[in-house]
Parts: sequence; C-alpha cells; structure tokens
Amino acid sequence: MSYETMKAIRIHAFGGPDVLQYEDAPKPAPQAGEVLVRVHAIGINPPDWYLRDGYSALPPEWRPQADFPLILGTDISGIVEAVAEDAEGFSVGDEVYSMVRFFSVGESKAYAEYVTVPASELARKPVGIDHIHAAAAPMSLLTAWQFMVDVGHSEPNPLQADPHQPVPLQGKTVLINGAAGGVGHFAVQVAKLKGAHVLAVASSKHEAILRDLGADKFIDYTKTPPEDVAHDLDLVVDTLGGPTSGRFLRTLRPGGALFPVYPLGFSDAEEAEKRGIAVSTTQVRSSGAQLTELARLLDDGTIRAVIDSTYPLAEARQAHERAAKGHIQGKIVLTVGL
Repeated sequence: MSYETMKAIRIHAFGGPDVLQYEDAPKPAPQAGEVLVRVHAIGINPPDWYLRDGYSALPPEWRPQADFPLILGTDISGIVEAVAEDAEGFSVGDEVYSMVRFFSVGESKAYAEYVTVPASELARKPVGIDHIHAAAAPMSLLTAWQFMVDVGHSEPNPLQADPHQPVPLQGKTVLINGAAGGVGHFAVQVAKLKGAHVLAVASSKHEAILRDLGADKFIDYTKTPPEDVAHDLDLVVDTLGGPTSGRFLRTLRPGGALFPVYPLGFSDAEEAEKRGIAVSTTQVRSSGAQLTELARLLDDGTIRAVIDSTYPLAEARQAHERAAKGHIQGKIVLTVGL
C-alpha cells in the first residue's frame, strides 16, 4: 500500500537527545472531528523530554506505556491543510495554533511537518505575532492560566483528591519561582494582568526581561534564597516544584496558597496544614476555547512569548541539548520551513 510521507522527529527507544531521529514518517489524515495542520513552528516543553527518556523520574509502576516509533511534542502553529467533514469552525488556509491531545502519551505527534488536531483543541493563531511566538505559547501559557485564573476543564485531578482552585489575584502579593522559564515568564504576566504585586525569582541575567514583563520586585536566587527575604505572601507559584517547594511555606501568610507546578516529591503537607496554607496543583489540559481567549491577549501584546532560541526541526536533538543545560529564558522553538 502506498502512502504519503512527511519529515518528522521520531524515537525508536527511550534515552537522551541522541535518540531523536529526523526521518520519513507516514503523513496523517484527519479523522472524524479533526483538522490537518501544516506545521510551521513547534514549541518544546518538559513533557517532551520526560517522554523521550521514558519518564525515568517516575516510579516504574507509574511510567506510561508507549509503542515505538514515537513522535514527540504537543505545541504547534501552522496553517490548516484539510478539514474533516464533521469538523466545524475552521477552513483550509486558516492560521492556527494548538496544544495537541494533552494529556496523552505518544498521541500528540507534533514534531512533524503535519499533525492532525481535534477541532476542539484548535484556535486561530493570534494575528499580531508570528508562528514562532504562537508555537511558544500553548502549554506554558495554558499552564499559567489554568493554575492561576481558570482551570477550564473538569478532568479528574490525578495528583490530589480535590479539584484545583485558583485564588483571586487582584491586590495580592504573588511570588513566581523560576520566573524566567516557559511557564514562569507567562505566570509573571498573568499575575500582573490580574492585578497582583509580583515578585520574580530567577538569576540576575533575567532581571531586565522580567521587569519589562511586569515584575514589581526581582530576587536573584544565586545571591539570596527567596525564602529568606520574601514574607507575608498570598500566593507562591513554584514553576520548578519538586521536593524543595516546601521551603516557600514560611514565606506565606496563614490563608495563603502554594501552587507547585511539578508536585512530585512534595513532603510538607503536614506543615502546610499547621500553617493554614493551601497546597494545590493541577495538570494542564488542551483547550481550544482558552487558546481563543488567550489569543486576544497575545495579539495585542498584553501577554508576550519570549524566545530563548530556535532550531530547525532536523536539529531537535540540539534543541533538547540546549534545554538540558537549563537557565532557559522563555521558550525553545523548532521551525519547519521558516
């Protein structure tokens, strides 16, 4: 049987950046309710390398199963190539962006020249920005928005018993840890947009951009531990999360909240309860409706995507190597035909 092919980044085994292979793959066709997008740019995110290495940080019993070869990635910006008969709201030639099929394991398939997207997860690309900046936004901006403003879905929270509840931000004091990263630089802008006084934590080389994005105060963690100088906070959004999130409990006033974006390893629930602090997390989910809402903010520059670096799709390995070095300012983006 003959079929059309495209270029894609695939992996045939879990491992480091060297397992990323630029090769021919079958070109997908839109199924019921789907739109085929010709991809121009792809934003890379931590779940990409978590999947690439087989979720090695998780206990073995938690690691999801996947069939090889796998195409990684979720965040795309491009142009509609074809539309299934029952997919409404889009036409061939529309410029669109999306976070594709998240959370799913190995089903997003965005590191490619073409990707099929459920119409419900697609939104028109903000007119005022290019494909690179549009592809940088979906997962990171949706994460900040769903944590801080509107969860936007009713999927069960696998990480805690109760649904995540954002807190009102108007007039509150909010600290963003990891403020220069993908989620962090959007979280600074979202908090400021919603009327908060924002403290940004990052290394000194990021101070200028974070103040430009709206941070009211900057803390250089390489010189001063933020938990030593920040006090009486209403909310801490720890975009790094993990076992060290508990150090921020003493910076929060009673009744405050701590949102670790990566909650695994947090072990201070008892202390949080004693201090009267709510610790809550959620898992970002695809939403065309929210991306449509956020497109207006990206279009007029109210929220901006900062680009750390770009690489051609064929150089995805180098992009992952850049990510592994850390200290990213904004987002890393792959380009396709740009």
